[in-house]
Amino acid sequence: MNVPVEPPGGPGIWVRGPVAVPGTPAPAPMDPQQPRPAGRMAWVGAHGGAGVTTLAQVFGGVDAGRSLPLPAQGGPKTVVLVARTHASGLRAVSRVLDAFRRGQEPPGTTLAAVVLVADAPGRLPRPLQQRIKVIGSVVPVHRVPWVPAWRTGDLTVPPPRQTADLAALIAQPDRDHPRSGR
Repeated sequence: MNVPVEPPGGPGIWVRGPVAVPGTPAPAPMDPQQPRPAGRMAWVGAHGGAGVTTLAQVFGGVDAGRSLPLPAQGGPKTVVLVARTHASGLRAVSRVLDAFRRGQEPPGTTLAAVVLVADAPGRLPRPLQQRIKVIGSVVPVHRVPWVPAWRTGDLTVPPPRQTADLAALIAQPDRDHPRSGR
């Protein structure tokens, strides 16, 4: 089911929301009046399976799923966009970045960075590396390598050393970041 996040006065960004599985209870809708953790960034998936929930559990912050938070309703104003490093993940990042470029994000939302999670162990093919370089020319990019323990649900394994800058970014207060949004 596609759910638009529509800022007042403009078209929305379409995101894929939860899909109901027959025989399972539907998740409770988020209450926009419920207070959000202050000073926290929101992890937002550019596509399903990006790793938002795992990253939020490992690094902290708000797991926003695939929906941009609404700062006007108490949601975090700063987001980190998450995608896998496969071709369709990088295309999804480009679509969301284009929506931000056109001003279609909810008012007050700032994009701090893109986080790319390895879709498999090993080196990326050259075309994917080139695409990441292009994305990095527009917004800061943080890479998260393949972590086998996270795949099996063991989140007690410390984050890899190369994610130290990402951890520092997430620990920052919810505020505007250089080279991000408007």
